Amino acid sequence: MAVSRILVLPKPSLYSSLFNADADRRLRGLGRVDFNERDAELSSVELAERVGEYDVVVTSWRSPRFTDAVLENASKLKLVAHSAGSIKFMFDEHALDRGFTITAAAAAMAPAVAETSLLLILMCLRGIHQLDTRMKSGEQWATIKATGSGRELIGNRVGVIGAGFVGQKFINVLKALDVEVIVYDPYLSDEKARELGVKKSPSLDELMSSCPIVSLQAPATPETKHMIGKKQLALLRDGGIFINTARSALVDSDALLAEFKSGRIKGALDVFDQEPLPADSPFRKLPNVIVTPHVASATEDCRFRQGTMTVDEVERHVKGEPLKYAVTKRMYATMA
Repeated sequence: MAVSRILVLPKPSLYSSLFNADADRRLRGLGRVDFNERDAELSSVELAERVGEYDVVVTSWRSPRFTDAVLENASKLKLVAHSAGSIKFMFDEHALDRGFTITAAAAAMAPAVAETSLLLILMCLRGIHQLDTRMKSGEQWATIKATGSGRELIGNRVGVIGAGFVGQKFINVLKALDVEVIVYDPYLSDEKARELGVKKSPSLDELMSSCPIVSLQAPATPETKHMIGKKQLALLRDGGIFINTARSALVDSDALLAEFKSGRIKGALDVFDQEPLPADSPFRKLPNVIVTPHVASATEDCRFRQGTMTVDEVERHVKGEPLKYAVTKRMYATMA
């Protein structure tokens, strides 16, 4: 087999945060590798000028769009290995018919997001962050202790909306804690639900009304835009918890803000319609809502796992082995 020509698009600062020393060494050993040496992303025009030499292109966040000009010049291209999640910002669906394969590292991000979702639920149940703030402010010990008891997750019921990579990893975490898990995902088969050990909810409304804790893990697609609105939020029981570490577009933010302002429910949000979240956003001022700056997957472990998974896929390609994370048309329709 001819020596692979590999073009790595992430700029040096991003590349070093994704590919640790071992992944970098392995990648360099898979063929003739050319890197983006400047600390800026290539444009689509620049990529079109260079892509014709390569059979493998490694991409990541902020990589250029594969325009018609890029695709027309990519005569030797066999694999695009994306070291992040969704590929939709780079490719139209017709790119999957161009004769090359696209693989993505979305699965590498699932453990970090699942772990963050669990953390946020526990914080909402126990209020540890609030106790810490009050302790450090000098408030009286007895006054803080008299606030009241929290609630436990073990043995509780959690509704999970979306059973993709993140949803499934999150389900596994919850099941390990003896949590009853109810899932709403129209694409989840009965067989997969049995394998995961979960109950499928026949409707989103039923999940919202039957689960005291709801965590959103679905992708943002035209089908899921504002899937949760005023009606669905009203179904969540008093004292319920709503977590969103997925995408803000899945929820009617005005309806969510109104529900949170009522004090009837509590929750946590890692994603917002406008990011960065403005300093005067009312979401920043709600005592019953934890807000974080879109960092659910932001761990060093996650970043390096993305790079390692990407190199694993390139290595499989070079060896002529089946890829584990190739993007198919069916997957494309439900990707964020």
